[in-house]
Amino acid sequence: MQDPAIRIAVVGHTNAGKTSLLRTLTRRVDFGEVSARPGTTRHVERIELKVRERAAVQFFDTPGLEDAVSLRAHIAQLGDAPTPPERIRRFLEGPEARGSFEQEAKVLRTLLEVDAAFLVIDAREPVLPKYRDEIELLRSCARPVLPVLNFVRDTAAREAEWRTLLAAYGMHAVVRFDAAAPFVGAEHDLYQDLVTLLRERRAQLQDVIASLDAEFAQRRSDAAARIAELLVDVAATRRTLPAAEFDDAARRAPQIAALQQAVSAKAQRCTSDLLALYGFREGDAAEAALPLLEGRWSMDFFSPEALKDASLRLGKGAAVGVAVGVVADLALAGLSLGAGAALGGAIGGAISQGWGPLGRKLANKLRALHELTVEDRVLFALATWQMQLTQALERRGHAATQRISTEEASKDGDAPTRAAADAVRAAQPARNHPEWEAGGGVARHFRRASPQREALVGELSHTLQRAFAAR
Repeated sequence: MQDPAIRIAVVGHTNAGKTSLLRTLTRRVDFGEVSARPGTTRHVERIELKVRERAAVQFFDTPGLEDAVSLRAHIAQLGDAPTPPERIRRFLEGPEARGSFEQEAKVLRTLLEVDAAFLVIDAREPVLPKYRDEIELLRSCARPVLPVLNFVRDTAAREAEWRTLLAAYGMHAVVRFDAAAPFVGAEHDLYQDLVTLLRERRAQLQDVIASLDAEFAQRRSDAAARIAELLVDVAATRRTLPAAEFDDAARRAPQIAALQQAVSAKAQRCTSDLLALYGFREGDAAEAALPLLEGRWSMDFFSPEALKDASLRLGKGAAVGVAVGVVADLALAGLSLGAGAALGGAIGGAISQGWGPLGRKLANKLRALHELTVEDRVLFALATWQMQLTQALERRGHAATQRISTEEASKDGDAPTRAAADAVRAAQPARNHPEWEAGGGVARHFRRASPQREALVGELSHTLQRAFAAR
């Protein structure tokens, strides 16, 4: 017989971030309502954390404690009771529990029925006397309480003051958290600390921790695989034009624009897939305030700014190698997407790659055809963007209300630059296989049909995973 789910009440003062915490712990951006308005949660709401398709933890999101000072005074007038929990039950049986103290009654009634509680504290708030009354009320229910200091990243956080208060009540195990931008590994630490309070449920909690660690690793692996698919897909993208159309700027421009649009659409599909992988929706950009998305939700990777940035980064010791911008008749002439007229560096590479790609190029020459491909610095911009997005999503909670900048999302110096350069280098073989381009979405049918493509995607995925692990 399986053990029942561990029941955890999430309690605290109004607007301490209880619902925000649960959104982050369960990756449910649609759970409850997150708002700056006081008292947003008015009823007890339940949400489950599942492990292997069964509920491992049941969380109970409770209303905020609004008037703990008056309630403590009221309970003190109810007469003697054998234990503090008995005094709480006596209050819950009285008319005030359905009247002036209805919200507090919902919290205390829930607390008497669960295994433990997370006391969520907005660390930015000053330590006022009313919080002492709240702690006293919660302790009266005789349930293990684990304090969670929320929003500790904020410069206004008063972490030391809160720790002093909690220690005065014997609460020395304190979890540091930030529902808007969780620390990597914060969930692991939270459940590990809960083990010390619920030793009889140790096996269940260790199972939850192991499952969360495995899910994190799998999400990262899936993200790396999806970015690898994108880079191979774009590197393989190639369009042919008759010489007469290529030489006519008016007729050439729409073809270039169409290819740029196709590449941007591929990038956007990858972005959408990464958002879904980490439990976000495309429409949540405003609500969840995803980093990197402000003003760049549909980034133009061919814009002069993006290409200039890529060129500057490539020039800082992260050389990708000879960039094959656009190949036209064995690079006899060419047009590099986003860079104007350019000569490709493809002749020697084509010969060294064998007669397959070279044969196609020679045939195109005889038929007076030109080829358009995407140059390396566009691939570099794509790789950098998607890697930074993945890193930011790993650090981002499902209740953020403030936007952060690109610089805040990537604080690893040249690490993203080097990793993106490695990714572009690894994707180069795809340039010689235009048949590997996906017609729509991810090219799953190509993976089945081409062991070479599958092997390249796997190699590139491992390259990206190593880069993520090194951060």
